[in-house]
Amino acid sequence: MKVIHDTLIVYRRQIRHSLRQPAWLVFALVQPVFYLVLFGPLLEQVANTPGFPEGNAWSVFVPGLLVQLGIFGTLFAGFGLIEQLRDGIIDRMRVSPMSRVAILMGNVLRDATVLIVQATILTVLAIPFGLNLTWQALVGGLIAVILLAISFASISYAIAMVAKDEEPLVGVLNLFSPPLLLLSGILLPMTLAPQWLQYVSDANPVKHVVDGLRQLFYGELWNSTVGWGLFAVTLMAVVCVAGATRTFQRENP
Repeated sequence: MKVIHDTLIVYRRQIRHSLRQPAWLVFALVQPVFYLVLFGPLLEQVANTPGFPEGNAWSVFVPGLLVQLGIFGTLFAGFGLIEQLRDGIIDRMRVSPMSRVAILMGNVLRDATVLIVQATILTVLAIPFGLNLTWQALVGGLIAVILLAISFASISYAIAMVAKDEEPLVGVLNLFSPPLLLLSGILLPMTLAPQWLQYVSDANPVKHVVDGLRQLFYGELWNSTVGWGLFAVTLMAVVCVAGATRTFQRENP
């Protein structure tokens, strides 16, 4: 109960801080909206290409944008933690009886909350472009975004807690974010890729999340692709939170 209580304290503090600076919430949504407006119409022309999944092109594109938002909306969250370290906020929490895990989870849940709002706005904005949205797709999309936000925010905070400086954080994140993006099929389905590249992409758990979410947007609720996607995103969240929790406990004696 103490961990939950302390997590809520950190969460409320971070939410209040976010509400005092609402402009950056809008800026974080700008890039996905640009993709929606400028890249989406191009994808409609590609929809007839052999290998492109059947169905509405927007049901292929919007799930990818949601996954992109879930990843890159939180992947660089560790910069905020480094700022808190420099301002002495984390040190003041360390000398208090507050749970060390709560410092992590309070920040992570704030990031997930922000992403829920952004993902909902992005999905609704896609409807005038031609997205056929069902409540199952909306719920599935929000669940995927939440779990992705928890996963990648935890990774970012863990690296930031160890690095305590922007340069190594940027180096590590820039090292694995491009292959994660390119091998996930976020922008273009991996079915358009050569066979060898499809095999390589199968090792990327984010690719299975994207595929499962696209099936939900097609209206498929229960099939193996959806199941694998749900399993992959849940496993990512569990592993990332467990690893980040261990890091915070070790770095906050």
